[in-house]
Amino acid sequence: MPTLRANGIEIYYELYGAGEPLLLIMGLGANATAWWMQVPEFAKHYQVIAFDNRGAGRSEKPNEPYTIMQMADDADALLEELGIQSAHVFGMSLGGMVAQELALRHPERVRTLVLGGTTCGGPKATPPPPTTIQHFITVAGMPNAQAIENGMRLLYSDGFIEANREWLVKRALEHAHLMPPPYALQRQVMAVLSFNTHERLHEIHVPSLVITGTADKIVPSPNSRVLADRIAEARLIEFDGAGHGFLVERGEETNRAVLEFLEPHRTPFVARRHG
Repeated sequence: MPTLRANGIEIYYELYGAGEPLLLIMGLGANATAWWMQVPEFAKHYQVIAFDNRGAGRSEKPNEPYTIMQMADDADALLEELGIQSAHVFGMSLGGMVAQELALRHPERVRTLVLGGTTCGGPKATPPPPTTIQHFITVAGMPNAQAIENGMRLLYSDGFIEANREWLVKRALEHAHLMPPPYALQRQVMAVLSFNTHERLHEIHVPSLVITGTADKIVPSPNSRVLADRIAEARLIEFDGAGHGFLVERGEETNRAVLEFLEPHRTPFVARRHG
C-alpha cells in the first residue's frame, strides 16, 4: 500500500490517470474508497490523488487532538512530498472543510476549489436536525450490518435505497474494516466542531464550485448557499431531492458538473517548438 510521511504522520494515498493534478479529500470517518464513482471518470482527464485523512482508513491515527487546519496542512504536505506544486481540489463534507482551509492557509496549492456537501462551520452554520443527531447515536451502538442498513437512511433517498439496497450493503460491508476506531472518529468530530471559516471566506480567490443536495440530512443545503454567497463568484449547484450521498446517488451528474466546471481552468497544452 502506498504511504508517505507528511506533516509527521504516515498518509495513505492512491494515484490514477495523468495530466493536471486533482486532489480528492473525503469526509468524516470515510476514506479514498468512497470516491469509487468519481475516480474512473476523473482519471480520464486528470492525475487523481485520493488519500485517507489522519484518523481514517489506512492513514495513521494518532490519539491526540485534531484540527481542520492541521488536516489541511496534511494535504499540503502530501502534495509537497509528491512533488505537486498545485492542484485542483475537491473536498466532500469534512473534506470540504479541509479544502477550505487548504485554500486559505496554502493558496498557492489550490488552482480551483470544489466544495461538496459541506459548511463554513461556526455559529453561522445550519446544524443537522435533532433527528439526525439521534440517528447517529443510535447507529453507533449497532452491529456492523444493522448500522450500515440504518446509516444509509441518512445518506440516500428512500427510493434509491430500495432500488439499490443489496449492492449498497454489500459494498459497505466489504469496506467496513477500514472504518476508524471510535477514538479516531471522535478526534475528527471534535475537529469539525471547532471549525469556522465564515469570516475568512472572502479571502478565497480561486474559481469555486459548491455542490449540495436539497435533502441533505447531515449538512443541510443552506450551508452551501452561505459558502456560495461568501466566496467571490462561486457557482452553486443544488441536486433536487438528493441527500448527503450525492456522490453515489447522483454520481454521473456530479462527475459531469465537476468536469464541466474544471474544463475552462485547465492549463492549455502548448506544443514544444522544434528547430
